[in-house]
Amino acid sequence: MAALLRERGVARVPELVEAFAVSPATVRRDLEVLEEQGRIRRVHGGAVALESRLEEPLFDDKTAIAAREKRRIAEFACARIERSDTVYLDGGSTVLELARLLVDRTDITVVTNSLRAAIELSGRGPRLILVGGELRRLSQTTVGPLTRPVIDVLRTDKAFMGTMGLSWPEGLTTSDPGEAYTKELAMRHATHVFVLADHQKAGKALFARAGDPQLVQTLITDERFPDALAKTLKQNGWQVERC
Repeated sequence: MAALLRERGVARVPELVEAFAVSPATVRRDLEVLEEQGRIRRVHGGAVALESRLEEPLFDDKTAIAAREKRRIAEFACARIERSDTVYLDGGSTVLELARLLVDRTDITVVTNSLRAAIELSGRGPRLILVGGELRRLSQTTVGPLTRPVIDVLRTDKAFMGTMGLSWPEGLTTSDPGEAYTKELAMRHATHVFVLADHQKAGKALFARAGDPQLVQTLITDERFPDALAKTLKQNGWQVERC
């Protein structure tokens, strides 16, 4: 909840109820706790963030935002993975949902720079190839130039990418240049690039651009993704699939 308020700056109780699929009473109790911690200020009908909007949410905070949409997006993405595919799994909470759906898939190979995805698949499931590099703790991924030696020698059939922001003409953006570097590298080595992004990422442009948006073929998103941005993406060659 704190992460969502950081992103929006202000939110009303009905918005928080919808985003987290909880009761108004639960939202109000959580807001009371956050106010006691000095992280928000409660106002009539909602709350205002006291933390900087430029600060990236912790990974575990992000997993709770638009959780239902992320699960549906992951299910749509999973249906695109065919027998014998080699797939790249990026970092991010939506891609992590996809990783959880692949634990019984022994007929594919997964390449990933995500520690969380690797943990999900470490006990059973696909053949797993880990990308080494510098650990970025906020996103729980390996990033930067040290990821090149592994990614450069591989070719994946499909790459499933997360993003913090999605706009045009910027395309995918994130808050960290090292993470942006590895995202672009993975996209350039994939035959088909899927972006998995819920509607809350739409229209946001962060500090670092993650590659040429022309590298992307398909966006999988939810029904609340803005029509105007979807139309622009389609005009520029993207396929937009709403779930």
